[in-house]
Amino acid sequence: MDLDVVRSFVAVVDAGRFQDAADDLSITQQAVSKRIATLERGLGVRLFTRTATGARLTADGQAFLPHARELLRVEERALASVRPGRRALRVDVIGRRLAPASVLGGFHRARPEVELDVVTLFDAGAAVEALTSGSIDASFRAVDRSRLSGDIGAVRVFDEPVQLLTGPGHPLADAPSVTPADLAGHRIWMPGIVAGTEWAAYYDALGTAFGLGIEVTGPGFGTEPLLDTLAGSPSLATFVGERTRLVWPSEQGLRRISVQDPTPVYPHSLIWRRGNPHAALADLRDHLGRVRPGAGTWTPEWASAAA
Repeated sequence: MDLDVVRSFVAVVDAGRFQDAADDLSITQQAVSKRIATLERGLGVRLFTRTATGARLTADGQAFLPHARELLRVEERALASVRPGRRALRVDVIGRRLAPASVLGGFHRARPEVELDVVTLFDAGAAVEALTSGSIDASFRAVDRSRLSGDIGAVRVFDEPVQLLTGPGHPLADAPSVTPADLAGHRIWMPGIVAGTEWAAYYDALGTAFGLGIEVTGPGFGTEPLLDTLAGSPSLATFVGERTRLVWPSEQGLRRISVQDPTPVYPHSLIWRRGNPHAALADLRDHLGRVRPGAGTWTPEWASAAA
């Protein structure tokens, strides 16, 4: 249904005369009459009876009027949903239990008036594709900015310390902290890492830098099976981000151990498409700011391009 025709119908109802409706719409009376005739043909009924003083709704016109007004309200809501500054800011986070979701939650608490639409895409490649197509406004990813096209902006906004997670029977379970050198020779098990993703690139670089054996064998069945396995193993450990939200039964006795001298940090960057007019995108960037690599930390060389 042509909404301009519906708009003309409502304008005639509100004005009471075809000429007045034409003035309100900034079109000719002939154009209004043509639109109403088109609508009546499409509906197969008469909507108005012309009188000496103007136009009066028929019974069918009265029945159609509330639906016509609703059509125009729906049109306005549809336009508002994509109008810059009006629609929700659509942001991709790598996982809802991981640090980017927590960081975005901090922005929401600071700016509760900004409506957010949070999505989770698979990897940085999918995020860049979504930014380019305009289906998202921003994404939190670990990226090599030198490999991004010129229309994608990036800034490093949060460095997350990596921790060791072990079961109670692991040789390092009671250590208050460990160094990367302490982990040489231990089995670091991270099933489910997918080759070609940004997190695979990060842990490949970490393993190479410190001579660590990071095993990715076996399917990734999710967090709970991984925790069950670690709890009962005297030899397996894994890496987790400091702000990764994990909950386990107390009887499992799992231990989160800080890694120091240096502390490996996962470099979360905010990436966006340059020229995106959404006003809240600038608010998000201002809220997050920019981080510089801290003393005593380690991250891959490719991450420094976004620092």
